[in-house]
Amino acid sequence: MNKKNYRHKNSSHRNFSRSDRIEEQIKRDLSQIIFRELKNPNVKLISLTAVEITPDYAHAKIFFTTFDDTPEQIEIVQNALNQAAGFLRKELGKGLHLHTLPSLHFVFDNSLLQGQAMDKVIQKAMEKTNQSQNEENSE
Repeated sequence: MNKKNYRHKNSSHRNFSRSDRIEEQIKRDLSQIIFRELKNPNVKLISLTAVEITPDYAHAKIFFTTFDDTPEQIEIVQNALNQAAGFLRKELGKGLHLHTLPSLHFVFDNSLLQGQAMDKVIQKAMEKTNQSQNEENSE
């Protein structure tokens, strides 16, 4: 095997497309910008969980979670982020050099809440199964 093929096979980017790398970069950069530059107190306790970018790089959907996941707080945070999207896009453009800088659209990531709900259902099912097995064993 020649050296060129060896480097290619072990490249850290071999399984990631350009858009994957850009999505990760947007997530990292926006997290820092929000933490350091955004002065709105409503968006301090958030975490960016994922970024999805359109193939033409025109739009980026930014998924976030928040410590206070009440519907009212989620709406407040989402509105604050979407209102700051222009500022965040401008700041993002200072470090991210793309031909087309995407418009930012913030969306609450409810996958954690869904996971917690599924955990509760599984736990109840396991408790029922254990209860049934205990009843059968005691007979």
